[in-house]
Amino acid sequence: MKNYKMIVGIDVSKLTLDAQLMFDPKDDRKIHLKVSNNDKGIKEIIKAIKSYKVEAQDCFFCFENTGIYSMPLSYNLSKNNADYWVVNALEINRSKGISRGKNDKNDAKEIAFYAFTHLHKLTLTTIPEREIAEMKMLFTEREKLLKTIRIMETTKEAQGFIPKEITKNVIKLNAKTVLLLKNQLKEIENQMNEIVVKNEKILNQQNLITSIPGVGKQTALYLIITTKCFDSFDNWRQLACYAGVAPFEFSSGSSVRGRTKVNHLADKKMKSLLNMCALSIKKYDKEIAEYYKKKVDEGKNPMLVMNNIRCKILSRVFATVNRGTPYVNLQKFAA
Repeated sequence: MKNYKMIVGIDVSKLTLDAQLMFDPKDDRKIHLKVSNNDKGIKEIIKAIKSYKVEAQDCFFCFENTGIYSMPLSYNLSKNNADYWVVNALEINRSKGISRGKNDKNDAKEIAFYAFTHLHKLTLTTIPEREIAEMKMLFTEREKLLKTIRIMETTKEAQGFIPKEITKNVIKLNAKTVLLLKNQLKEIENQMNEIVVKNEKILNQQNLITSIPGVGKQTALYLIITTKCFDSFDNWRQLACYAGVAPFEFSSGSSVRGRTKVNHLADKKMKSLLNMCALSIKKYDKEIAEYYKKKVDEGKNPMLVMNNIRCKILSRVFATVNRGTPYVNLQKFAA
């Protein structure tokens, strides 16, 4: 592991960055600065670090994942070839112990202390490739449009219950809006398809994943975006945990014996997509259909079996991507 000369904990908010510069947890010096959350502010942090005769490349930066608000910091640190770790805010919060009160300055100090005490398990964060970042934004916009279209289309339900002369104008306007939204949806999907076609790696992975029965194009794209072309996860079990389909034991001592179940801390969108894939594959894949029937007949909970199918899908996805060849249904060739 690299020996860093300084640890920098940064509390990220919409408008400001609170940075705590720390040489050692026992160091009494309280080096704190508050800057704007933009390129100018981030340069001020780098300048402050250099004033202690330390280069950004010799520092380790740690900050919470605050979505788009932490993106300027990620891009600037990558540009400066600095090592950084973007951590889930809940993980840092639960590591604090008992705390009374809260402010940004103290949060930055806690983040720096967290980085010091967890250096042994650090995972350096890298910014996604431009194509992945662009597809992520387009996928999010697509989800917004689909949700809006569904909301707008519910207006038609009033036709059978409210007199036509009342609903006529509203439904006419509504139809125009829905048509416009559907055209925008088509445009977004075309843009996503253009990115996929131009990038050989993404296109190849999409083709491999969609060769698996029950897995569609949108699920394949979401898996590619989330895993950064399968570079962010080492195996399917890690992804199953992230997606909320991995079961966990709940027990303590001799008295607590809870059910082994999945955890709610998960990527709910991925879990939803996997569930749709599982419903589809149960219908059209003979092997999975037989597996489902067998387990249910044995007395297993149907939802438990469905969760096993979700895990099987992830296992197949990783197998095809790592192998680099499409999915083969061996049951077809069985004697």
